[in-house]
Amino acid sequence: MSDALNDLVGLLALETLEENLFRGRSQDLGLPQLFGGQVLGQALSAASQTVPAERRAHSLHGYFLRPGDAERPVVYQVDAVRDGGSFTTRRVTAIQKGRPIFFCSASFHGEEAGIAHQAAMPEAPSPESLADTEAKLVRFDSHPIEFLHVGDEAEPGQPARKRIWFRLAGELPDDPVLHRYLLAYSSDFNLLTTSLVPHGLHFRDPKLQIASLDHALWFHHDVRVNDWLLYDMDSPWAGGARGFARGSLYDRQGRLVASTVQEGLTRLRD
Repeated sequence: MSDALNDLVGLLALETLEENLFRGRSQDLGLPQLFGGQVLGQALSAASQTVPAERRAHSLHGYFLRPGDAERPVVYQVDAVRDGGSFTTRRVTAIQKGRPIFFCSASFHGEEAGIAHQAAMPEAPSPESLADTEAKLVRFDSHPIEFLHVGDEAEPGQPARKRIWFRLAGELPDDPVLHRYLLAYSSDFNLLTTSLVPHGLHFRDPKLQIASLDHALWFHHDVRVNDWLLYDMDSPWAGGARGFARGSLYDRQGRLVASTVQEGLTRLRD
């Protein structure tokens, strides 16, 4: 495992302070506030540590209440809402400076057989073919995540859609719960900014105030985040200084492994 990937895994491991009480260190990605994906991944980690191993997260619904501080750790308080015959429910509150910055509900379910169908994976060049055409590989400094954009959505007037291959580069343990934490963390990259595409705006535009307001995530299958995943995102609506976006995540075999929805602040300032 690379140092950067090992550091990210450690970020989501959390320190146990007391029963149902955990603390996570923070990561500074150079954003105006704490990266929302960190809080999503750590909150899911905290909830999962209070649930039997045979039950895995199938959904998470959260609200971002206040901007987090990347210079401070985050404390996670888990409320054991319900331990049912088939489903387990947890509520998690993320706290900094004595105040909640985020809360979510997470639901867990054991494996069961049932009816099955899925939407077809959209057509997209493979990561290897994109690399062969010298498509730009986007990385953060000292960060294990890699992005390959399918097409160029930078021009104003383009449809409000993005398709991006991404992966966490390096070896990871074969632990499906860990891969869920890491998928929750990664799902916050690029999603809200899909609502900026038709307007030719970049998330670092000084006129733009952008921040996640909520995030919902459904896990459909076990997943490996250190192999390429296709993130197909669109934004069917924006208005009132808010943008709305949704995403489907597919593995290389074309399985729909997860779905996401997010609304966020997209305020233009004078």
